[in-house]
Amino acid sequence: MMNVTDYCKYVEQELTTWKARLYDANRKIDLLSCNVKDKILGNMGDLKMLIADMEARIHTLSNECLTEWSPIKKEIDAGHVDMRSKFEETMNLIGNASPVSIPG
Repeated sequence: MMNVTDYCKYVEQELTTWKARLYDANRKIDLLSCNVKDKILGNMGDLKMLIADMEARIHTLSNECLTEWSPIKKEIDAGHVDMRSKFEETMNLIGNASPVSIPG
């Protein structure tokens, strides 16, 4: 089993990647019409909340000496699955709403 320090570093790197993906998605959303943006912004808010929640859990793991950290790891792993699903849904909405191909 991976130790908590290595796990936290790994998840922090993953979160950095997800933040970059969200930035790119926001760029694409900016190119859409207002009525389409309204539909997609809820998904973006959900994604930002998932990332904030995962960051808080990582902060806990990084700064507290927990004797048993597997429950938090399970929550983070589940959050990662939820985030991936919500991101894919959001990108599909963006793609379906785009009148033209949006690079990136």
